[in-house]
Amino acid sequence: MTGTAYQTVPAQGDVGDFFALLKPRVMSLVVFTGFAGLVVAPGEIHPLLAAVAVFCIALASGAAGAINMWYDRDIDAVMERTRERPIPTGRVEPAEALTFGVILSAFAVMMMFLATNAVAAGLLAAAVLFYVFVYTVWLKRRTPQNIVIGGAAGAFPPAIGWAVVTGNVGIEAVILFALIFFWTPPHFWALALYRSKDYAAAGVPMLPVIRGARATKWQMLAYTVLLLPLALMPCIAGFASWVLYGSAAGILSGLFILSALRVLTDETDRSAKRMFGFSIFYLFALFGLLVADKALAMAA
Repeated sequence: MTGTAYQTVPAQGDVGDFFALLKPRVMSLVVFTGFAGLVVAPGEIHPLLAAVAVFCIALASGAAGAINMWYDRDIDAVMERTRERPIPTGRVEPAEALTFGVILSAFAVMMMFLATNAVAAGLLAAAVLFYVFVYTVWLKRRTPQNIVIGGAAGAFPPAIGWAVVTGNVGIEAVILFALIFFWTPPHFWALALYRSKDYAAAGVPMLPVIRGARATKWQMLAYTVLLLPLALMPCIAGFASWVLYGSAAGILSGLFILSALRVLTDETDRSAKRMFGFSIFYLFALFGLLVADKALAMAA
């Protein structure tokens, strides 16, 4: 940890502060992609067990977020985007956040194992451990490729959802994993472009800080181009239709490439901010289309 000070007033955290530790906005995307993986997987599962599985994914995601906030409390106190979080403001003690995160993550993995199967529980545990130890502790402060490698943590949920139903990880789950894995860099680099001063002040080696905006923008474009054929892989693999999912995924991916091109030619932060917002919509839409496609196939 660096020597950055954060407030040391007595902690008076309420339920809202502990909920904030779970990073609810991040959790919403994690939960939705996990739910989508569960829905598109072949086979049947009792609705109650499905609900429990999704709850476990949400709980584990939030728990990992709480541990991340505990470890990053020094840089959170420096960055404008994060300085109002519960730990830097002194509303929650660091030890409370760590204990909260560890207990929740262990409970989520144990519940997943008891309610579903060992494969799903193992993947859930791997996701938490990867996010905490590989991304947060090892990569985030050491390399500009932190998001590229560390993004694997956020790519686990649809594979976990798939394993909940099937008890295994097939090529379909790998495709869903890859979709999020290759979406993550342009998503976070768009944020890092207009928050580069924040990251630089905190000593976090994000790509725009180390390589500059121009190099970052070219890499963002490369990843969005790569996502176009990858987004169509569910159709090629046979678990989504070309009529609904394929056509819409192609259009959305084209728009994502267009947004990256706009960022490349824009010297201001406006296009980066728009691309960041669109990237969230893009991933929600892709997985929403997969769910809708499966629902239509079942109704036919």
